Amino acid sequence: MTNGALAALLLGGAALAYAQLGTGRAAGETTVRTVTASRGSVVASVSASGAVESAKSRALSFGTTGTVEKIYVKPGDKVGKGDLLARLDDDAAQESLSAAEATYQSAVDDGTATAQLNAAYIKARNAYREARRTVAGTVLKAPFGGTVTAVNGSVGGPGSGGGAGQSSGQSGQEAASGFVEISDIGRLQLVGTFTESDAGKLKLGQAATVTFDALPGVSATGKVTQIEPVAVTSDNVVRYPVTVTFTEVPGQVRLGQTATVEVVVGQAADVVTVPPTAVSTSGGQTTVTLFEDGRQTRTPVEVGIQGTTTTEIKSGVSEGDRLVPPSTTGGTTGGDQRQLGGGGFPGGGMRGGGR
Repeated sequence: MTNGALAALLLGGAALAYAQLGTGRAAGETTVRTVTASRGSVVASVSASGAVESAKSRALSFGTTGTVEKIYVKPGDKVGKGDLLARLDDDAAQESLSAAEATYQSAVDDGTATAQLNAAYIKARNAYREARRTVAGTVLKAPFGGTVTAVNGSVGGPGSGGGAGQSSGQSGQEAASGFVEISDIGRLQLVGTFTESDAGKLKLGQAATVTFDALPGVSATGKVTQIEPVAVTSDNVVRYPVTVTFTEVPGQVRLGQTATVEVVVGQAADVVTVPPTAVSTSGGQTTVTLFEDGRQTRTPVEVGIQGTTTTEIKSGVSEGDRLVPPSTTGGTTGGDQRQLGGGGFPGGGMRGGGR
């Protein structure tokens, strides 16, 4: 009996010790969130915002001063090259032209045989030419086909080479631009200011996509046509103006609309990709943390195209490898779940870069 009781006690103690050991291991286990390297495509792009404008616009002013006699157009009208847009009262200009023409004809008849006659001839000729320019300056004509975007004046008001007058719909305000403004709305562009680092990735001819704040689901295509060599600094941030010319314009797009331009600066297909959050850079070395057989191993990698949602890995990671993004404690978001005893990096260290 004594031996039996002793054996029972020993078995009970062993069972208790085993149970306690199991409890300690469970408490030490840590949930590890992993992501899997896959094969796919990577697209890198840069973006900036701006307003839609015409690639071909003119602010037109009269070539002389006078009173506006007639305006033939209004904002929104389509005009062709050479169409009459507005005219000044030209009575005084026509009278001056008639007098200058008569004086010039008299000088022609007198000839240029002497220095005095030659001087009189040149003076009369120049006055006649100036009078003709003044008459021509009393009318505004469209230099190209387009759409009238503004009429900064009214009949009976002043018209001058400086574009003085009232802005359409803004009574009493001095117009800072031309009397009539015209734009070719079939040739649109957007000027965006890109950060110094993003501008360095841009090249002439790169394809671009333009989206519009006021037009959800509507986009236009374009290409980079100009990169300004001089930067604009604002709030200590260096930016470069970049012009993107539209190659396709949806009918809903209007001048002045706020838009965002996105330019693809790099892409790769059928490559090993990982989420950007799985890649770390420190001390000039880029690494990932691989998860194999319950072990975490930091591994150097060579990175290729870096997109917004995926990053290309040229070496150091193979398709199907599991990686542990930084900050794994208690994470349960996305990826696979594995149990790692002891909550550390058993046998861990830095693995060689080549795979």
